[in-house]
Amino acid sequence: MDETMQTLNELLVDLFNHILLLEEKNMAENNVDLSMTEVHILEAIKKSNSNMMSAVAKRLMVTQGTLTTSINRLVKKGYVERYKDESDRRIVRLTLTKQADAVLAIHDRFHEQMIDSMIDKLHLDEQKQLLQSIQNVMEFFRKEY
Repeated sequence: MDETMQTLNELLVDLFNHILLLEEKNMAENNVDLSMTEVHILEAIKKSNSNMMSAVAKRLMVTQGTLTTSINRLVKKGYVERYKDESDRRIVRLTLTKQADAVLAIHDRFHEQMIDSMIDKLHLDEQKQLLQSIQNVMEFFRKEY
């Protein structure tokens, strides 16, 4: 691996780890009693095209059984409500509570600040190059998954 590739690899790994640590710190500073995994589950419910358990599990790339364990905790903590579909009782649907919406607002603000700081000093053409580079990395991940 040449020096540029090694440096990029180290930067990506460090970036990922720092984002997770800073997200956790931000949540703790805002008195959020959830793990980052739980926050990301709330985010997946919000952003999913469907509120069905199966769709959310697919979005998170986990099994429905794994998601069920986390959803049980989030229901007990008051962040998620679960209900059966009226037309097909086998389908379990999820909805976020106001408490979850408040947590996601904190999480969204963190991400907005992160992105603002990332592109603040970049010219428009540099922003476009950065965006294309990140899209290329995501395309690789999607192909691999």
